[in-house]
Amino acid sequence: MEVKIDIKKAVVILVLLILAACAPLGPAASQPAAAPAQQPTETLTATPKQSGIPEEALKNGTYQIDGQTVTLVNGTAEKEAAPGSASKQVTRYFGYALELDLNSDGLTDTVFLLQQENGGSGTFYFVTAALQTPDGFYGTNAVFLGDRIAPQSLSANPKNPSQCIVTYLDRSPGEPMSSSPTAPVIKAFRLVNGVLTAG
Repeated sequence: MEVKIDIKKAVVILVLLILAACAPLGPAASQPAAAPAQQPTETLTATPKQSGIPEEALKNGTYQIDGQTVTLVNGTAEKEAAPGSASKQVTRYFGYALELDLNSDGLTDTVFLLQQENGGSGTFYFVTAALQTPDGFYGTNAVFLGDRIAPQSLSANPKNPSQCIVTYLDRSPGEPMSSSPTAPVIKAFRLVNGVLTAG
């Protein structure tokens, strides 16, 4: 008996079988997205910078000039040049403030200049310091620099950060006080047993 095969039907059935075999058995389960790896974080604790003494406090501090106590009020101290004298001794905060640790205690101190007039022709300049403490600050002695000089700068010694370098212009030996100061002078100052000292 001869069997006739319909070629078209056979091809259609074969294609359907192939498609059925390739189809997924069920809906694909959605996979949760992988969470990004948590990077370890390192907490950096910065050492707080010790702040210096405000200028307003320096202008209202107490200092020692030639063995006498001078207390500034808003940057100025005034008293009689001599008992009963009409002339006044006037001391002023002159500035050029430099922050550094003079006594190496980890607290920021300040070195600066004072100017003093005694009623005559002289204008005297001093370098002094304010030493910071946990409770505030106190002023040191003042060291005389010169009369009618021209201050230039205050800076820390790069080789010794606890030493202050003061530069100013003065007159050469033999020059009259009426001449302008043009000779450069450099002096170093440091704290020795709580006393501001040249050298």
